[in-house]
Amino acid sequence: MKALFDKVSIRCSRITTTAYSTSFSLGIFCLSKELRDPIYSVYGFVRFADEIVDTFHDYDKATLLARFKEDTYRAIREKISLNPILNSFQATVNHFQIEDALIDQFLKSMEMDLCEKNYTPENFKEYILGSAEVVGLMCLRVFCNGNEEQYNKLKPFAMSLGSAFQKINFLRDLNADFIGMGRSYFPEIDLSHFNEDCKRKIEESIAADFHHGFQGIKQLPRPARFGVYVAYVYYLALFKKIRNTPSERILKNRIRIRNRHKARLLAYSYVKHQLNML
Repeated sequence: MKALFDKVSIRCSRITTTAYSTSFSLGIFCLSKELRDPIYSVYGFVRFADEIVDTFHDYDKATLLARFKEDTYRAIREKISLNPILNSFQATVNHFQIEDALIDQFLKSMEMDLCEKNYTPENFKEYILGSAEVVGLMCLRVFCNGNEEQYNKLKPFAMSLGSAFQKINFLRDLNADFIGMGRSYFPEIDLSHFNEDCKRKIEESIAADFHHGFQGIKQLPRPARFGVYVAYVYYLALFKKIRNTPSERILKNRIRIRNRHKARLLAYSYVKHQLNML
């Protein structure tokens, strides 16, 4: 009975999300119940692709990613996969009519991670589009649930928010990316001489994305608004902590938000949402 297999599949996507990201898990939990599993399935798909290029150092990453890409499109076309992560993802793609173009762009950014080490302004823009902005658009497809007018209206805001989240991840993970894997995502910034001026330039870009993205959160359908706002508040807190951290420490340590602080952020977000104070 395929219904049981589908339940097992989405459970795998939930487990993947909670294992890899407490912040996104918290945000997804704050969505209306009917939205949670589709977003878990999107995160599971994105997470697995990212793991291939970021952590499978003892394996042929290019072959694994090519196989994952082929299996993804076969799952979407056949509406089933024995890979439970892809099985739950294809169900979401087919139900909410997520375009191949979004998936193509995401996987292209993953392919860039296999070879790019120092990003130019042009390929950095393309990388952010694929690795973050289109992921926001996949989620927006779920949130708008077929309302094309609403989707098109909110599309620029979703892209800005995805961009802000990704750039914060890059700042937070400078040590792992640059020291560990030799990657330098931010164009025209020499991370071997990373200083306060470099950090400030990146922060100005993030702040602009955050400001624009927040305008869209206020316009989201109510079933999605609280969950996205929780993720926004968490990342904003992380951004503020990074801004208050000296550049030399950013390059040496991964900045985190402690769990008890996350709990306070959740309570704060709930009150503001309930009182329509966004």
